[in-house]
Amino acid sequence: MASKKVLIVYAHQSSGSFNSAAKDAAVEVLTAKGCTVEVSDLYAMKFKATATAEDITGKVKNADHFCYGEETKLAWEAGKLTADITEEQRKLTEADLVIFQFPMYWFTVPAIMKGWMDRVLTLGFAFTHEKRYSQGIFKDKKAMLSFTTGSQESMFSANGINGDMNVTLWPLQNGILHYCGFQVLAPQIFWAPSHIPPELRQGWLESWRTRMQGLLGENSLAFTPLDCFDGEKGYQLKPEVHEKHASKEFGLTVGIHLGKALPPNNQMKAGV
Repeated sequence: MASKKVLIVYAHQSSGSFNSAAKDAAVEVLTAKGCTVEVSDLYAMKFKATATAEDITGKVKNADHFCYGEETKLAWEAGKLTADITEEQRKLTEADLVIFQFPMYWFTVPAIMKGWMDRVLTLGFAFTHEKRYSQGIFKDKKAMLSFTTGSQESMFSANGINGDMNVTLWPLQNGILHYCGFQVLAPQIFWAPSHIPPELRQGWLESWRTRMQGLLGENSLAFTPLDCFDGEKGYQLKPEVHEKHASKEFGLTVGIHLGKALPPNNQMKAGV
């Protein structure tokens, strides 16, 4: 793990929070192991969450019909994105591993972190039509989510009122991280820390510290490779791939489930 670079994108308002403690533990352990760790503390940075024309310096190509994706691609190519975006893109370019540390808000990331994703992961820099998913631009990098929930673990089960956490994680892990090519590590989930005794919270932090000792060597979650889909037919699963799994009990992934039962823990554990 020595000489590896780690970026922690952190979103919490309070330095006294459990998220802050988890972030600090990551910085301490990874630095001790020889990694170079950078932290983007989004609230402290007052990071702009809205994707607007103000993210581009100078004139845009089509002000009357502004298209953020196309305009920021041109601006990225011309070196005309604003300094806050280019600085985050620099950090991401240099990183071998990206950890997103946050409290789950409304089953997803806080708005300020979603703004980081919207503004930093620009077309051209983070993905193109040709370079995405398993053939994505960041296929040599790893990324993971580390977050707290407000609800206990049982509520995020297949029989729980919130629904299966594997389903909740699919848009973030497949639709953002894997879409950009990242090898996605299993998430680190701290279930409802505000509702448990301090000694249990401390135990969770110790488990997180232990996990980080070998984090960069972990296997990533399983996703269906891009070449299993037919680009000339609307990126549908190729018939031969479909036939190969026709007799299987479970679908391929949470999203590409083939009308079958979802593969257990597909978005929460590697190697399943």
